Amino acid sequence: MKGMKNFKQVNSKTYQYKYIDGEKSFILEISWGDTYPTEKPKFNLDIFYNQHLLPGVKEKVLAIVNEEAEQWLGCAMTYTLFECLKEKVSEILAEQAEEAVVVRVEKIVIEDQETESKQPEKKEQLTKAQKRRAWDKAEMGRAGEKPRGWDWVDIVKHLSHVPYQPATTTS
Repeated sequence: MKGMKNFKQVNSKTYQYKYIDGEKSFILEISWGDTYPTEKPKFNLDIFYNQHLLPGVKEKVLAIVNEEAEQWLGCAMTYTLFECLKEKVSEILAEQAEEAVVVRVEKIVIEDQETESKQPEKKEQLTKAQKRRAWDKAEMGRAGEKPRGWDWVDIVKHLSHVPYQPATTTS
């Protein structure tokens, strides 16, 4: 199974398989407990990737893998569980397509209603003089004083032009 591109081993006890049928897909995650294979694994479809799956489709997938797991208790069954679902994926996702179209149409209608009610916000346009005054106010600070260090560049520039004179010591 490791060579399959849709198979992923998350850790030593958790495995995922991505089922694809055309443009539709979902991921089944299987987690094994400490007493593997004498107990059924935990099946997880509540993965972010599966957020589009309808509840009815999730229930059908879980029913199929639970039924298959009951038959194989006591045996190694990870591969078997993934394979049994692979055979029925087109049938399962066919139900997803019919119900998903209805959901998409409802979303489009709601989005259209929202866009009609929203009007674009107009931003206030400032003239160059207004922008200059706002910039000058920001430079001066709250107390009307220029911020500390505003003229440091001038001091450094001045010191770079003055020739270096070492300090003389008197003894």
